[in-house]
Amino acid sequence: MPPRPGASPTGIPRSADRYFELKSEIHKKLIGVLNMDRVSTLPKDRVRAEIGRVVERLLEDERVPMTTAEQNKIVEEVLDEVLGLGPLEPLLKEPTISDILVNGYNKVYIERFGKLALTSVRFKDNQHLLHIIEKIVSQVGRRIDEAQPIVDARLPDGSRVNAIIPPLALDGPALSIRRFGRHVITSDEMIANKTLMPTMLRFLAAAVQSKTSILISGGTGSGKTTTLNALSRFIPEEERIITIEDTAELQLQQRHLVKFETRPPNLNKEGGINQRQLVRTALRMRPDRIIIGECRGAEALDMLQAMNTGVEGSMTTIHANSPRDAFSRLEAMVLMSDLQIPSRVIVAQLASAIKLVVQVARLQDGSRKIISISEVLGVKDEHVETQDIYVFERIGVNDAGKVQGRFKATGVKPRVLERIRIAGINLPANIFDEVVPVNL
Repeated sequence: MPPRPGASPTGIPRSADRYFELKSEIHKKLIGVLNMDRVSTLPKDRVRAEIGRVVERLLEDERVPMTTAEQNKIVEEVLDEVLGLGPLEPLLKEPTISDILVNGYNKVYIERFGKLALTSVRFKDNQHLLHIIEKIVSQVGRRIDEAQPIVDARLPDGSRVNAIIPPLALDGPALSIRRFGRHVITSDEMIANKTLMPTMLRFLAAAVQSKTSILISGGTGSGKTTTLNALSRFIPEEERIITIEDTAELQLQQRHLVKFETRPPNLNKEGGINQRQLVRTALRMRPDRIIIGECRGAEALDMLQAMNTGVEGSMTTIHANSPRDAFSRLEAMVLMSDLQIPSRVIVAQLASAIKLVVQVARLQDGSRKIISISEVLGVKDEHVETQDIYVFERIGVNDAGKVQGRFKATGVKPRVLERIRIAGINLPANIFDEVVPVNL
């Protein structure tokens, strides 16, 4: 049935602008009824009832025709404005959405199952969007203004938020929210999703249990943190783990866990605590393993030294498109430490500290896969030399747009097998023979 004259396709009376004006009027009248400083402490049902009364009075005064369903909808949206994050609340309640990307007040995109899509969600104007951004950052004790126009923060559910406002954002405020579900993906789910094949998982589990240091490499949104969370399940319960992150994202399941998070400097450029300082602190706290959410800078040097001086089995992630790129980036990060360390010494330390590189990627159909597991062999021609143990061999795309290929072992028997054997873990002889087709 087509919408009646004067109504939008969503069933909202009159124009969208008039709809935003109505919500704004309700919000103003609500301020006169409730103490907005204390509203978050009030029961949600009481706030909803007050909003309902305000809506009824306003609709009578304005003589706006509205059905009961439309009234309930506007009450819920005003409730979201008062207690939540306004137009973003319905998206935040949807568990299948992994990213919310606000390009402007009238352009909100989401990523679902690896694919981007434009939504019908919109803010009233740039000021409304800025108000929601300020609400987010104030919850974590930060501020955003012209003096500090870029902010990283996180929501109570652990989602990572990045916001940027004018003058740096030319078309108005922009916001991105990376969601992290409360559910940590299981080994069975990784296999069912064809993220990797069973023998790859069994090999990685043995490597983690035998305290093999692992670097997880991949592009943005490729699943590095998800992979790190999944591999951490294989760390023995009795080990003491310290995690270090810029924004807390890791969801480790162990009991003996200490979590550190960096702190940005204040407006006077004071009080900032970076990852490098936290790595040094962690080393004084008797860790069995240190897990850095992502290596970004000079902390790479301290992490390497930790791995080379007894904190074995540590793990971290890095933005890179191949194992070779990953080591080049790590070398550049170590050089950021301002210590005059010769490049050949850095390369030697990298080759000594890191034993395996797990390369993850998001493919064109939105699926995420471990496309290679490589072992570090040593240094050759002043570069870290690696060899693939397992690979995902891409073949093409089927009629449904799904990537076709196969997981397979390269036939190489890695040196790390001896370490795994000494740790008392026995792997079957055919672990490097499996081939698993994907969408073939």
